[in-house]
Amino acid sequence: MYTSFFGLNEKPFSITPDPRYLYMSERHAEALAHLIYGVKESGGFIQLTGEVGTGKTTLVRSLLQQLPDFADVAVVLNSQLSRVEFLTSICEELHIAVPEQRNSIKALTDVLNVFLLRNHGLGRRTILIVDEAQNLRVDVLEQVRLLTNLETAKQKLLQIILIGQPELREMLERNDMRQLAQRITGRYHLEPLSKDETTAYVDHRLKVAGAIGQIFSVPAKRELFRLAGGVPRMINVIADRALLGAFTIEEHQITPELVRAAAAEVFDRPAGRFAWWRRRWQAQPAGLVGLITTALVIVLAAAFAGVQWQRANLDHQPQSAPVVAATTPETTEFPATPRAVVDDPEPAVALTPLLIANGRKTGTDTAFTTLFRLWNVDLRDDTKRPCVQAEERGLNCLYRRGTLDQVRALGRPVILTLRDANSDPHQVVLAGLGPQTASIDIDGTAFRVANSELEELWFGEYLLLWRPGTSAVKSFLPGMRDPDIRWLRQSLARIQGKPVEPMDSDVYDNNLAARVREYQRTRSLPVDGTAGHVTQAAINSELGDGDMPRLALAN
Repeated sequence: MYTSFFGLNEKPFSITPDPRYLYMSERHAEALAHLIYGVKESGGFIQLTGEVGTGKTTLVRSLLQQLPDFADVAVVLNSQLSRVEFLTSICEELHIAVPEQRNSIKALTDVLNVFLLRNHGLGRRTILIVDEAQNLRVDVLEQVRLLTNLETAKQKLLQIILIGQPELREMLERNDMRQLAQRITGRYHLEPLSKDETTAYVDHRLKVAGAIGQIFSVPAKRELFRLAGGVPRMINVIADRALLGAFTIEEHQITPELVRAAAAEVFDRPAGRFAWWRRRWQAQPAGLVGLITTALVIVLAAAFAGVQWQRANLDHQPQSAPVVAATTPETTEFPATPRAVVDDPEPAVALTPLLIANGRKTGTDTAFTTLFRLWNVDLRDDTKRPCVQAEERGLNCLYRRGTLDQVRALGRPVILTLRDANSDPHQVVLAGLGPQTASIDIDGTAFRVANSELEELWFGEYLLLWRPGTSAVKSFLPGMRDPDIRWLRQSLARIQGKPVEPMDSDVYDNNLAARVREYQRTRSLPVDGTAGHVTQAAINSELGDGDMPRLALAN
């Protein structure tokens, strides 16, 4: 979109971790050096913590690129697992055959021990990296500690790196965690960037992307530091929006005004979107807050002149794909008529206190159970992950990021991941969605909440269940030949009321791509002409499925 306008080879501020873009602040360089030394020389635990978005994942990816050839690595990204699931994940990551007694912790530990001893005998090192470790259950943390008991007379057989938010430090400082804490040989905490480091960070990413000259003015970079608080992820999000905004008004240099307008779009309601952002604003006098808020609104209106910015993609969208504003459906009303209308005359409840009060009921397991119940599916096998059980019943889990409008277009209940004022995650089922309010289901109980408050605590993560209309789960791309492409042609013809010629063709030709783009444009989906999983799920919702639950209308 804006890359050619600024003479860039690619987007410089993507939030996807890419080691090429890793900027080594003094603390990042120190942490990486100690991580590399730790995995080469020592055993036991290494603890890496940092606030959300400070670069932990990117740092670990850089570490993985620099590991010696004699290292085998297991990376556990889903930390909300049982002990059996955790050990099974490690075995799968290391390509260890899971024993027949897959529910036995002893059997899983035994095969892991055999692998570690064999690796040690071959002169190889084995490394376990656990991301989002602050979410580990206490019994799983104890299992992690027990893994360090696997050792020879001279050396630990497994090096463990725990990565997490500051809550991980607090957890390991508890008295009942002292045995594990005593085995940690290195602790590193990533702080947000300083003002000078933020300037260098922006320049570094632009240079890697091929920039020539100063795209961001010096005052703009200072403003970027002030608004993002030195957090790399927030710097990326605001900077990316600022570049898009400058492109829309054909401005070749980013000014502080453009940065402020971008931040207003990103934060939506600055005083409530992020905990650290809220603390920053609460420290200001009330009158000043109002003045700044008003100024941001004015700048946003003036700078962008009503331009609607596209939010996070759902389907795969190439960087060169045009950004198309969502429009009102032209031919077919969408989504399909819901099964029920949520009729709740009671006023909307405050969401944050609700989540905190129901903290024990807003975990992943409860949310999955609730969502599956809507599909008339019981989760009975604790040894199998919910999505595996879904596949056994012809359903598929689809995890994406998007907006409420895009979820509304899908027309079915989804699991949302919300974060309260303490940044603690909560999984709830979105069962109904109206213009102003939504209905969320917490362990079988419905609550009516305001959409505005829901969006404050939701960062776009959702999971839905869908039943593919084709023989296998796949994406359809322009130029592709596949028998199931006929299903796509027939489905669009039914929805749009006109054939997609030639109807019997199994080739994804230009005419079909144009019809897919038309469908996406009228359904608030990212417009790229590719029939990915989300586009197919939306088509399935519109065509209807006898036992598929519908996203109800909330009053």
